[in-house]
This record gives sequence, structure tokens and C-alpha cells, in this order.
Amino acid sequence: MTEHSPFRLDGLGALVTGASRGIGEAIARRFAEAGASVLLVNRDPVAGERVAGSIRARGASAHAHAADVGTRAGCESAVAVALERLGRLDIVVHNAAACPWSTIESLDDETLSRTLSLNLSACFHLTRAALPAMRRAGEGRILVTSSVTGPRVAMPGSAHYAASKAGVNGFVRSAALELAPERITVNAVEPGYIAKEGGSLLSDPARAERIARYIPAGELGRPDDVAFAMLYLASPAARYVTGRTIVVDGGSTLPESPVFVDERGPG
Repeated sequence: MTEHSPFRLDGLGALVTGASRGIGEAIARRFAEAGASVLLVNRDPVAGERVAGSIRARGASAHAHAADVGTRAGCESAVAVALERLGRLDIVVHNAAACPWSTIESLDDETLSRTLSLNLSACFHLTRAALPAMRRAGEGRILVTSSVTGPRVAMPGSAHYAASKAGVNGFVRSAALELAPERITVNAVEPGYIAKEGGSLLSDPARAERIARYIPAGELGRPDDVAFAMLYLASPAARYVTGRTIVVDGGSTLPESPVFVDERGPG
């Protein structure tokens, strides 16, 4: 990106939740590279500081804060710390999410409550906490990592997660309508299958290869694929975009049946 690129975030303050790995880490890194001062919010302070430190080592501005944004208090503390350390708050990205697999029949109340609180309720808590600062600035960006699961497709064992992400998309549209007169945009990105590290279902190479066979693009996405979509929505280039979602899924939700992709073959 050039110095005068419409995708620069110079001088802006950004808060990113769930930023210690995967998509959240990629978002934090790309925002910092684009000139924003970033607060990485995670429950694990060690992991958050590891990423923030590596961002600072590359000459960008980053801080870490430990908070559970699945609670109202955690969301409010994250915003307060962002204002304290960054001096302003122009962009809020709610990326943290819970996805514990469970059938409806075996789903316990604690798991249901935790999933809805972290994935959906946090959108409300973070937005309300950030509004005063954005109003003072005269504009702002509220961004959420949604999912194709819920709004577009479904999988067994994910009803609670799917419901939360469908709710996220409803939040985005309604909040965008309310806040548009104040030049505060609200948008989301819907990732499909994104490669992950650690113990997730997609971290197993054999399983990832089987899934990729049914993706028109022929491979799983990368965290940066989502991060660059977020960067666009956070930037001046997207000033006239609000209440929308960008699907980043390699075309996985396009086929009427995976048979059509299977017959064509990946690539």
C-alpha cells in the first residue's frame, strides 16, 4: 500500500478481540501495518502480549489487554483501556468467538449461554461502550467476524453457534441503520473454511484436504483472506458501505450440491 492509499489507517485507534491467533491475529497485524494503533484483547495475557510484542518489533503500534469480552464488564474494560492506551477509538473489531460442538439434545445451559454471550451479546456491549468516543470523533467503524454457518449454511452440532452468527448479521443491519446518520458504519465478514492452527477441526491436514476437495477454489482460506476484507471495511475506502457482510469462502457456499465441485475437480 502506498502512503496515500485509501486503505491506510494512519492515526486511528483500533480494538480487536480474540487477537492472539488465527483470524484475529491477522486482523491486528494488518491494521497495525496500515498505520493504526491496535489494542489486542484476549483472555490469555501471555498470548496477547506475544503477538503485540512481535507487531511492535516490526515498528508498528500495538498493546495487549486481558479481558473476557463474553461479559459486559469485560467489554467495557476493553474499551476503557483502548482509550487510555491509544488515546482514541475509531475501529472496533469483535472477532472473539466460541464454537463448542454439541447437538441440541446434549447442549447444556452453560455452553449455550457462553456461546450467545461471547458471539452475539458482546456486539451490543462493545458498541455501546465505544459510541461516546466515536461520536466525539465524528465517525467510526464497528466490525464483526460473522460466519457462513448460520446466515447461509448449517452443520449438525452447531445450532447454538449458527444461531449466534445469524444474530450477528441481524445486529449488523439494525445497528447500521441506527448509526448511519452519525457516520458510524457497521459491517461484518462471513468466513467459510479458514485454515487454523492448534486443536481445531481444520488443523488436521487429512480432514482439511477432504474439505478442500469440495471448495471451488480448491483450498482452505487463510486468516489474511479475512483480515484484508476487514481492512477494507475499516478503511476510508469503505466509508459508504454499511449494514453489509462480505463472504470470504472460496466459493464454498455457491454450489447447489458438492457433487458439482466433485465432478469438476479442484482447481
